[in-house]
Amino acid sequence: MHVDEWLQTIPSVWVYVLVGAVIGLESLGIPLPGEIVLVSAALLSAKGVVDPVVVGLCASGGAIVGDSIGYLIGRKGGRPLFDRLGRRFPKHFGPAHIAKAEQVFNRHGMWAVFFGRFVALLRILAGPLAGALHMPYWRFLVANVLGGVAWAGGTTAAIYYLGVVADKWLKNFSWVGLAVAVLVGIGTTVWLKRKATKATGEEDTVPETVSAS
Repeated sequence: MHVDEWLQTIPSVWVYVLVGAVIGLESLGIPLPGEIVLVSAALLSAKGVVDPVVVGLCASGGAIVGDSIGYLIGRKGGRPLFDRLGRRFPKHFGPAHIAKAEQVFNRHGMWAVFFGRFVALLRILAGPLAGALHMPYWRFLVANVLGGVAWAGGTTAAIYYLGVVADKWLKNFSWVGLAVAVLVGIGTTVWLKRKATKATGEEDTVPETVSAS
């Protein structure tokens, strides 16, 4: 059973609670499928099962509160916290992941917190890592609130309107048009992933080149 099908089996109020809780726990630093739950809830809102505004508010609240708690945990636990997590969860908190996230934080500061909300790895690490690196809380809070609202509210709105448009579009157009649209979407996604992989690979090779020289 897919996530959206499972969500349809529970009352709408619990969908809101689940969205806020899962995203909050993920933002706190626990690897959970927050984005999948948010997208599934937004799709349900396009079908009229839940209210998109409430979904967006719960997701934003969960993201902001979870990140803030993660910040406090990271502030108190410091680097030893990530060492322990790395031993227990190497897939998410391994030395390479932490080093990459720390590099992004040191280079971009508040922007790392804001845009980190849109990246799976940084979405988990943003709060605890900002606390461990002793980023001033007021700066973290501003970036956290803006990033949480932009990510949660923006994702909900985008998926909701896409779902509504897709539902109307499928009723008025042929399956041939749908197939063409799907192929275009897949092609665009593959192209973007290749560009992102290439850019990441080029960035990772720079330090090695410098150290070799």
